[in-house]
Amino acid sequence: MNLAPFTLRSHNPDVLTCIANLSNDEVFTPPEMASAMLDLLARTWSEANNGADIWADPDVRFLDPFTKSGVFLREIVRRLTSGLAATIPDLEERVDHILTRQVYGIAITRLTGLLARRSVYCSKHANGPHSIAKSLTTEDGNIWFERTEHTWTNGTREFRVDPLTGDEVTIYTNRRCIYCGAGEGDYERGNELETHAYAFIHTDDIKARVAELFGEDMQFDVIIGNPPYQLSDGGFGTSAAPIYQMFIEKALGLDPRFAVFVTPSRWFAGGKGLDEYRKTMLSDHRMRNIVDYPKLYEAFPGVKIRGGVSYFLWDRDYEGPCTVQTMWDGQPIGEPVARYLDAYDVLIRRNEAIPILEKVCAEHEPTLDVRVSSRKPFGLPTNFHGSTTKRGLKDPVQLFGSRKVTWVDRSDIPLNHAWIDEWKVLMTAVQGTSAAVETKFLSKPIIAGPGTACTETYLVAGKFSTEEEATRYAMYLRTRFARFLVSLRKSTQHATRDVYAFVPDVPLDRDWTNALLYERYDLASEEIAFIESQVAEHDDTLVNHGGEHSDE
Repeated sequence: MNLAPFTLRSHNPDVLTCIANLSNDEVFTPPEMASAMLDLLARTWSEANNGADIWADPDVRFLDPFTKSGVFLREIVRRLTSGLAATIPDLEERVDHILTRQVYGIAITRLTGLLARRSVYCSKHANGPHSIAKSLTTEDGNIWFERTEHTWTNGTREFRVDPLTGDEVTIYTNRRCIYCGAGEGDYERGNELETHAYAFIHTDDIKARVAELFGEDMQFDVIIGNPPYQLSDGGFGTSAAPIYQMFIEKALGLDPRFAVFVTPSRWFAGGKGLDEYRKTMLSDHRMRNIVDYPKLYEAFPGVKIRGGVSYFLWDRDYEGPCTVQTMWDGQPIGEPVARYLDAYDVLIRRNEAIPILEKVCAEHEPTLDVRVSSRKPFGLPTNFHGSTTKRGLKDPVQLFGSRKVTWVDRSDIPLNHAWIDEWKVLMTAVQGTSAAVETKFLSKPIIAGPGTACTETYLVAGKFSTEEEATRYAMYLRTRFARFLVSLRKSTQHATRDVYAFVPDVPLDRDWTNALLYERYDLASEEIAFIESQVAEHDDTLVNHGGEHSDE
């Protein structure tokens, strides 16, 4: 029998490293990462089963419920083929047993179904003449795909006249799928296009759905994979809503012995609509391991996933702390640390940051999120622009916007009129970089004097009665210490008020420097070194726009 499918990874290059990703939403997992995830699974299985080898067990069942390239299933088959050699000596019988009784997948599209079957069965048809599975009777085999439709609900009811009959008809617009939240305008498609209505999450009863696909007695020991990440939510530009949490919740609902998934890491501290998911995951003490890749592009070369990616292992029978390991340039950095993830309302990524944060929190001081405004502090959107001159305005106010400073009349400002006449420190609501590593975390503060306002481009980080207080506050926000604490909560480019929730609201009775702050919180030399390795200095220039302005 041809052994090529099971020795493929020894060739250079592996064919699955040469396939372009479908999109940033449906990312193919590199074989190296799939292998690392399976290595972690094997070690954990051995620890939980008195040293047993998972790859030597002919009864363990594996499911990839969102298979794309088939890389997880292919690697599992390769390992089982080697591990079961003593139990099932005949190679053809052994391979057939693995493919018919141990390895299962649910493809996310018709294309990925064909690709996964080709990777696993060496044939796009599981029952074809070239398939290495000899007992499968259907073309799909154990890698299932059928087109699924969205289930639209709600929307706006409209009455229109049928141009042919003249009859009034009722239609609904702007409906959304009750399962995944997809908008009808984006995802109602003809038969020639994929619906992206993923069967695994378009169900009220996941156990019943899996029983329909694979049989009533199907219980999976291991569920592993890389779910689709997001769907367009109909918002401005490339706005999208995460959906990977829906797949994780459904998978855990199948009650596997182990679950291993790779997802974006932004759920650690942010992400649209992820608050409940984050709370649930952080408080679940069955989370046994997290391996985190914070550096952009490292885990998935060429794919920009803001905040990086990570994979975790969930163990149904475990109760305890989670071991967190950071990876950088392919190597673990620092020591892995076992800790309870729900010590804070966000997941602190770096183990080295924990003792620093503990020292700060031990002072029980108020934090800056109370000072910082919500988005759109004066009620003006980002695309609002005033006049280039204040001439002709009854009561001119200088407006800080996305591209330049303009002028508006006070009466045109919808909210917070009282703030106009105070000293303010403004911070951009979005701060990021296209580089692989973020090092600034906050923009330079802008000191805006009385007679000023801003659009949604900025947050009002603080309001003061004197220029001295505003200046000292701006200096504080520029310190590495303050920006380090922001970094612990900032997983994307968005710098909302929540990212300031670890930054203590220190008294503004002095000009705060990093040295004074390190001394105030009794930081050790290695803790200071860690902060300064993570956060770059801003230059010494403060941006100050006082109360007197030219209208030129």
